Amino acid sequence: MKLLLHTCCAPCSVYCIQELREEGIEPTVYWYNPNIHPYKEYEARRNCLKEYTKSINIEAIFEEEYGLKEFCRNTISDLENRCSNYCYKVRLEQTAKYAKENGYDSFSTTLLVSPYQKHEVLKEIGEELAKKYGIEFIYRDFRIGFREGQNKARELGLYMQKYCGCIFSEEDRYKKQIEKDKNE
Repeated sequence: MKLLLHTCCAPCSVYCIQELREEGIEPTVYWYNPNIHPYKEYEARRNCLKEYTKSINIEAIFEEEYGLKEFCRNTISDLENRCSNYCYKVRLEQTAKYAKENGYDSFSTTLLVSPYQKHEVLKEIGEELAKKYGIEFIYRDFRIGFREGQNKARELGLYMQKYCGCIFSEEDRYKKQIEKDKNE
């Protein structure tokens, strides 16, 4: 099986790659994340993934598209549904398209390791894109290994981000603090 694995960051990839390799699948890591902001965050995640993929001797492809303006244009009118309506779709579609055009027979995503992501939505989008591009979407519920992967990432000294990636998810992580500050 020739699998293209959309990868959001090195820490989320640790468990996914390990499990796929244990199944006898050698994925190719695919970086395409125009939803990650600000640029220094994008750069830190990308550079960490570059180093990690070299260290574990895995093929990696990096599509450079920072995309802040495009992200804002496509999410500002429906911020509450930005993950489902834009972030998941744009990244998985680019992965499926690249996979199809470059001889892969399947694709998946490391987003499936996070208990903070909407799994059913990811699965649905993946399956829709599989039909559209005539390529298999490999669904795995990697959440069981989330903590294990995160712990190993810490042991390896990988950059550990504090939010999903977009500027609005960064705001979400500070919601309680923002409310507290407002009330004081």
